[in-house]
Amino acid sequence: MAEFERLALLVSDSERAQEAAETIFASLADWVPVSQADAVVVLGGDGFMLQSLHAMLDAGRILPAYGVNLGTVGFLMNKNRQPEKLLGRLARAKLHTIAPLAMEAETQDGSIHRFCAINEVSLLRETRQTAKIEVAVDDKIRIKELVCDGVLLSTPAGSTAYNLSADGPILPLDSQLLALTPISAFRPRRWKGAILPDRSRVTFRVMEAEKRPVSAVADQREIRNVTEVRLEIARENVLTLLFDPGHALDERIVSEQFVV
Repeated sequence: MAEFERLALLVSDSERAQEAAETIFASLADWVPVSQADAVVVLGGDGFMLQSLHAMLDAGRILPAYGVNLGTVGFLMNKNRQPEKLLGRLARAKLHTIAPLAMEAETQDGSIHRFCAINEVSLLRETRQTAKIEVAVDDKIRIKELVCDGVLLSTPAGSTAYNLSADGPILPLDSQLLALTPISAFRPRRWKGAILPDRSRVTFRVMEAEKRPVSAVADQREIRNVTEVRLEIARENVLTLLFDPGHALDERIVSEQFVV
């Protein structure tokens, strides 16, 4: 059971979310600024939820988040039903923790960029030429030259997103695993990816970086012209999502495997 005294309301820019906030949710609680809250209610879709979680990571103040789906898929959200009972649903909500990936990306000019990714970090070719990427796990080279459109490393929470679209495996939320998935691999043609313990440190090195430029995308943040990307779980930045009973993220991940 979750008990929160001070709630903040975060609303996406979509017309649907803005209208719901003004006509329904504004009067449901004595909303406070995020800086004073002990939990947040997020109105919108998965993209806005990711944006809200990243804002908390950037601010260094991470609060439990309860999402109300006013977008499309709403994989990270709860159904928008009986909004007048929001506070009661919050009190009964189940807590699920997810650990993001920490990305350290080095670019051709030598600069270093550090971001977190809740779903995945993907490397993508920037031009018509295929990328050539060396893949190392825990400092051991596993693939000397992956010729591909790209490659990604996904958390369990993100395994049903881009990872699944790239034919990667769906990972149970509590599996303590990561999915390493190629994107349109040309060589080695039959390599379908790997499942790794989440304690693994993964390094991607871009071969012929100037001739075959590659970008790195951590969820919604892109760094272009990378030469090396280092990834590991950011255990100091664990996030908490709140779900209605029977609609938890772990159940959704299992259910997704039976969608035909």
